[in-house]
Amino acid sequence: MLKPTTKTQSDAKYGEPFGVYVHWPFCAAKCPYCDFNSHVRHGGIDQDRFLAAYLKELGYFADAAPGRTVTSVFFGGGTPSLMVPRVTGAILDAIAKHWTLDEAAEITLEANPTSVEAENFRGYATAGVNRLSLGVQALDDASLKSLGRLHTADEALAAFALARECFDRISFDLIYAREGQSLDAWREELSRALTFAADHLSLYQLTIEDGTPFAALHAAGRLHVPEGETARAMYLATQDLCEAAGLPAYEVSNHAAPGAESRHNLVYWRGHDYAASAPAAHARIATDGTKRALSTLRLPEDWLAQVEARGHGLMSDEPLSHRESAEEYLLMALRLAEGMNLSRFENFAGEPLDEHRIDALAAEGLLVRNGTQLTATPSGRLVLERLILELAA
Repeated sequence: MLKPTTKTQSDAKYGEPFGVYVHWPFCAAKCPYCDFNSHVRHGGIDQDRFLAAYLKELGYFADAAPGRTVTSVFFGGGTPSLMVPRVTGAILDAIAKHWTLDEAAEITLEANPTSVEAENFRGYATAGVNRLSLGVQALDDASLKSLGRLHTADEALAAFALARECFDRISFDLIYAREGQSLDAWREELSRALTFAADHLSLYQLTIEDGTPFAALHAAGRLHVPEGETARAMYLATQDLCEAAGLPAYEVSNHAAPGAESRHNLVYWRGHDYAASAPAAHARIATDGTKRALSTLRLPEDWLAQVEARGHGLMSDEPLSHRESAEEYLLMALRLAEGMNLSRFENFAGEPLDEHRIDALAAEGLLVRNGTQLTATPSGRLVLERLILELAA
């Protein structure tokens, strides 16, 4: 079990983890299930110009959150493995310049396992990346093609082998409940994946996101994915297989050996502060006891122009009420196997969580309370949205 934290938004300067997220918004192709802020630019990307903008905006965030010790950096996307390694290195140098970069900081980069992108793995390691997250998504070529992926299963396995030579820590993603996938097929695929997994897996049930090509196909009756009891059985099989392999779920969709959890994602889920640079990035920074929600412009070219003109690409910078901060913490922390800390919630909200609601949900077998720690049971995790709505009411 992970060790819970009880620090609050007002004592971040006394040693809470602090993360920096850097979003690379470009992809070689747009996957039909993806609703992330990612863009295809066939004319090429002026990486030096974008680098200059990242460096300028990181300086702005350093002024907004001075004196922090950065415990994790995460390069997400989009496809950060399309970023040349020298750009990655320059961004990490800037982070170390503006803040104190913890000697044991976790520095993650998301990568696609095409052979072209894998050629940069050693360069990223030299730049300072020490954890790679590979977007494998499936282990058969037919599924990869239907998901719009540009790599083959063999390329994915070759990239994973190369990553093990370059990085101390490796994670990879798989998507299940794909069109036409049976429970037995998923069990077989996951069992195979677990034979070569390192110490972390992210396993996501395919969801149909509004505005995506998959959503249009689904609405037209041309895309059928496992739902209801079949999807539930796939989720439960995922828990069982990973638990037996020594990679239990520490979050709804994330599995790790003890001690190998993603420290950067725990910054989000435990309600800590983080800066975030790039188009459509979201940050949370506490100043004088008030948590601020910051977000940047979505379109890369708009963000770039504003950073060059004003030093940041912010679209909004709003204070969160204590209740809003507490509800954000509730939403994120209940996803964790360790659950949420009731004292921390009270420090955010200024008042305790309603005991009657806790007792009623516990009586249903959906929550368990251990001292100040409140955790969703296995049954509760299956109805997590309901738990959050009722506790936040």
